[in-house]
Amino acid sequence: MLITLLAALAGAVLMQAGGEAPARVVAAAASPVKIERALVFTTKDAPPTILYKATNQTDADLDQFTVIAFVFDEKGVLKARQTAPARRTLEAKTTKFSTIVLDGSPITPTDQIVIGVNQAQRVNSEAWWRGDIQAAAEAAVKKK
Repeated sequence: MLITLLAALAGAVLMQAGGEAPARVVAAAASPVKIERALVFTTKDAPPTILYKATNQTDADLDQFTVIAFVFDEKGVLKARQTAPARRTLEAKTTKFSTIVLDGSPITPTDQIVIGVNQAQRVNSEAWWRGDIQAAAEAAVKKK
């Protein structure tokens, strides 16, 4: 009985302090950057933040890449889209961790969050790779 009570109290403290949940990850065809893991962290006094792991899948260094987070409500309706400032320098075949703060609109515990890379630029190039990931994000969420 005491162990159950302690476990319940610990759970209540963690819920007030915040928590983590996975974000769904989508990718456009031939994306030079792969997001392998994305976690949404929530705290009581700050907007949710997504921590993600991005890997350059090419043999060329990337000068920058851009990540978009989509927020869907519990019914699967898109309610917000937020683009992170460009992430700089991702060397060939390397991985880095980065974050995006979801401060563009309120997020509720029932919202579904999807993240993906929508553009990238190689070092010393004016050309951009671009991919439309919104349709993939919409297909990735649960609809009610």
